[in-house]
Amino acid sequence: MCGIVGCNGAIENINLMPALDRIAHRGPDDSGVYESLKDGVRLGHRRLSIIDLSTAGRQPMADPSGQVVLTYNGEIYNYKELRRDLERRGYRFRGHSDTEVLLALYMLEGEELLGRLNGIFAFAIWDNRKRTLFLARDALGVKPLYWATVKGAFLFSSEIKSLIELEPTLSELDVEAIDRYLTFLWCPGSGTPLKSVRKLEPGNAIIVREGTVVRCWQWYNLPTGRAQQTLDSGSSAIEGVLEHLRDAVNRQMVADVPVGAFLSGGLDSSAIVSLAAQDHPDLRCFTIDVKGGQDDGHVDDLPYARKVARKLGVRLDVVTVGAGQFAQDLERMIIQLDEPLADPAPLNVLYISELARREGITVLLSGAGGDDLFTGYRRHRALRFDNLWGWAPLEIRRLLSGIAPLMDSRKSWTRRVSKILSGIELEGNDRLINYFRWAKEDLLRSLYTPEFKRQLGASRAAEPLLEFLRNMPRDIDPLELMLALEQRFFLSDHNLLYTDKMSMAAGVEVRVPFLDLDLVKFAATIPVSYKQRYSTGKWVLKKAMEPYLPKDIIYRPKTGFGAPIRRWVRHDLRELVGDILSEQSLLNRGLFEPASVRRLIKDNEEGRVDGSYTILSLLCIELWCRSFT
Repeated sequence: MCGIVGCNGAIENINLMPALDRIAHRGPDDSGVYESLKDGVRLGHRRLSIIDLSTAGRQPMADPSGQVVLTYNGEIYNYKELRRDLERRGYRFRGHSDTEVLLALYMLEGEELLGRLNGIFAFAIWDNRKRTLFLARDALGVKPLYWATVKGAFLFSSEIKSLIELEPTLSELDVEAIDRYLTFLWCPGSGTPLKSVRKLEPGNAIIVREGTVVRCWQWYNLPTGRAQQTLDSGSSAIEGVLEHLRDAVNRQMVADVPVGAFLSGGLDSSAIVSLAAQDHPDLRCFTIDVKGGQDDGHVDDLPYARKVARKLGVRLDVVTVGAGQFAQDLERMIIQLDEPLADPAPLNVLYISELARREGITVLLSGAGGDDLFTGYRRHRALRFDNLWGWAPLEIRRLLSGIAPLMDSRKSWTRRVSKILSGIELEGNDRLINYFRWAKEDLLRSLYTPEFKRQLGASRAAEPLLEFLRNMPRDIDPLELMLALEQRFFLSDHNLLYTDKMSMAAGVEVRVPFLDLDLVKFAATIPVSYKQRYSTGKWVLKKAMEPYLPKDIIYRPKTGFGAPIRRWVRHDLRELVGDILSEQSLLNRGLFEPASVRRLIKDNEEGRVDGSYTILSLLCIELWCRSFT
């Protein structure tokens, strides 16, 4: 797991070293640079040594002829099988790294290699024979890759902060992206807060020649709606999930350094640990204890994590953090994330990763992705009963939707009922996407300045999600469509993004067995009735894990990996909110109307609206702007 950076085209005045220094945390073990000014290419690499710790694994790595050079971030989990195949075809290896396998596979198969990879990656390959730069990102978007074109040069990096070091003029805000961060708390699609900087989307690749993108294509499509659902019994689904998950865990335990795991005490992380510990009883596990962190609707996870650790006989290390520490580290979080995600969960990942690194663990297994494959979020349960509203005339649904804003936002159950009612007047895809929204369009438009609204025009925050759904077959169950949205957007643009950025800030690699491509493909063949079974989410996974975990762990209520944001915004963060979102600060930025923001803060404090996450999002956007523009 590493950090990559590079450029192609008119690069004479581009200095790679400051950009590499900005991502030194991603690769504290080594660094390297390949450059050829006559060819117009520079490639940089920061190394976190995981497989083949010797110098034979150094990057950028060239083939024996020196004509093809690779800089790569990630892990290819099936690299041993690929290596054996390549050796049978006559390729002679110099070392034992998956990097060399990736390079050799390109030499023999070119861009077609993508279909043979099972892993997490972002890479760039300079092919001097074709005079092209080939970049690709893994199927589910576990590893990040940003790019920009400016002044005749194509730039790329694992992190935005590194791109800005390459070209400081990349500072114009993308108002459509800002609108999406406020709508969803994260930004779906290829957008970033900077207009000239794009994310290479999951399962996508591009070819660059002389600083210009000449080809861009999607090499991986989610199996949703394309894999025939042939499983005719719950038992075959349960057995298949267990078999594929066990295979995924075994693949992802491969490393030449110690491997540990997150253990929150929830089903997903507990399932990963239970399977990993069967062959690795010395597995080290890590969790967090947030003192003063419980709030209405939140449950303390620590007793459950300890119970799982005792049951499985694994060591559990706990990092203890005061609730106030989260508020103090908010700005640090935003700088590290590169994007203004309004969610405290990234700090949990950071604190645990820092503890693991101090204990000598540089690889952690995560339970991320379980909810996105098998259901588990509250919105999945709500959607399963969504058809109950179908009997009601539109006028009735509009009336109920109008009641939603009047409900007391200080109680968790009324907030959830209000959330359901707020979208029942919508139809089809709009109603589906409403489950992902944190703020309605009319509220956000009331916060924007006239200039912001002018630039935004008729843009719709949900457009990337709507476009994705328009390209899906029409006969798919709505819950499968929602899971497809989770897998395509919520994972890569939110959960996986912050997991990568915050773990790599501590020099730790996180692997996600639930997103093994074989398991993802198998999960698409499971009928939704085995995933969300009445009010029981993740039914098939829960049944698969019954022989291995206590039932009160498997069937415990879903809890978030977060913090009491509503209490913090009203109390702990109140002074910070007043300072960062002051009238003068907002006037200087020119994005939000001070009077409207003040009214939102007041209404939120008095319980008239549930606006804490929107206020946190405003706060994060301003903190991001102060650091990046």
